[in-house]
Amino acid sequence: MGKKKMKKTLVEQILDKAGITHDSLAINALEGELPEDVVADQIYKTLALIGDKTGPIIGIVPITEHLSEKALAKISGNKKVTMIPQKDLEKTTGYVHGANNPVGIRQKHSFPIYIDQSALALGQMIVSAGEVGRSICMNSQTLADFVGATFADLTVK
Repeated sequence: MGKKKMKKTLVEQILDKAGITHDSLAINALEGELPEDVVADQIYKTLALIGDKTGPIIGIVPITEHLSEKALAKISGNKKVTMIPQKDLEKTTGYVHGANNPVGIRQKHSFPIYIDQSALALGQMIVSAGEVGRSICMNSQTLADFVGATFADLTVK
């Protein structure tokens, strides 16, 4: 039996259509299951928040770190940002907890997106592919350019 090919997620289809190179991975970061060749520092979580001035806003930080709401508020022109309650997440972003991703969100919404600057230093990053248990690995700058994201220092020090 050959290896069963996974059906591409919508996010992967969007990237393919745009001609953007990425690797598809089966990772469930929420459960802490990582393949041997993947380092936790490369995996980023996509967090959806609400800014008091901008409305929904996306912050992307390493799963090993905590988002500084203060830093995100400052860089985004808000006085305050707060996490979107889990019950409102899907109706706001279109994704359930653990499946939020910048590519899919950008296709439907023009929310400001900020990526922690550590991703730029790494050169590549792993984010959800729009389904729990599925991820994509791609060049950090390419991802930021594609979704119109800004790099900033977003983690709690």
